[in-house]
Amino acid sequence: MKDFSKELTYKTSRSSGAGGQNVNKVETSVTVMWNVAASEYFSIEAKEMISEKLKNRINAEGILQLTVSESRTQLQNKKIATEKILSLVEKSLFIPKSRKPTKPSRSKIEKRIKAKMELSQKKENRKFKGE
Repeated sequence: MKDFSKELTYKTSRSSGAGGQNVNKVETSVTVMWNVAASEYFSIEAKEMISEKLKNRINAEGILQLTVSESRTQLQNKKIATEKILSLVEKSLFIPKSRKPTKPSRSKIEKRIKAKMELSQKKENRKFKGE
């Protein structure tokens, strides 16, 4: 995985929620932004793949944005945000292995048919044979 953290830009804001008086004066929430199209670390195909898989998180200007306010410190939130955006991009570049359909083996087919016949025979024997 390429480390494109040099292309990331950060913006801070005040976190919402509990925190007492501190919440009104300290900007601990961190928003990390990355311009996907302007990236120099990825090929055109990789950028298209990222844009396609993360289209719900990319805004109209083509910027991938992620806000973190988990920790009480700005530095910790910046670290978490960087890790999250790197893993998000890494997951979007994963290509799943294609499934090749296979036929069931002859022995499996024969076993299935034999089991069906045995069940059928068992049910046939349950029937009342009146004269």
